[in-house]
Amino acid sequence: MAKKIPEIPAASLADIAFMLLIFFLVTTTMDVDSGLRRKLPQMPPPDQEAPPPIKERNIFVVLVNANNQLLVEGEIMRVEDLKEKAKEFMANPADDENLPEKTLKEVPYFGEVPVTKGIISLRNDVGTQYGTYIAVQNELVGAINELREELAKEKFGKSFENLERDQQKAIQEIYPQKISEAEPKRVGGN
Repeated sequence: MAKKIPEIPAASLADIAFMLLIFFLVTTTMDVDSGLRRKLPQMPPPDQEAPPPIKERNIFVVLVNANNQLLVEGEIMRVEDLKEKAKEFMANPADDENLPEKTLKEVPYFGEVPVTKGIISLRNDVGTQYGTYIAVQNELVGAINELREELAKEKFGKSFENLERDQQKAIQEIYPQKISEAEPKRVGGN
């Protein structure tokens, strides 16, 4: 008489596989590319008047060429030095007449304070490497974030991220993130 080979019960095997699948789906984290956080302006109505001209002193011009070199306010500069230069421009602590103007504005928690009219203008060449573009963006956004962080610690004694929403908005009014990106162009082109 032949021996009967014991079978492995497979009835619950599908259930176990399904539970393992759910477990791994729930516990696994996925890297998500967040990209650059930018809010594009809405299209102006066709009958809107042209905006008033902006004074040269209120514009911080950053140009990046096809060789990934920076020209900041007419001076060649390294990416690593850009943040400090942008901070100095936006803060204008000594009210230098070559740096942006400030207007007095009523801001919650601060009262009537000087608010910068500074705008950062960035223009890349079509041949600029993406890594350089991102590095320049990071430095410019980092400059504004550092100014906000310093003001938050000075006024409220805590980090900008830990402030109440209305406190953050007040600081954002004093140091707005105004970064204008011009359409990339090719050297010698339009």
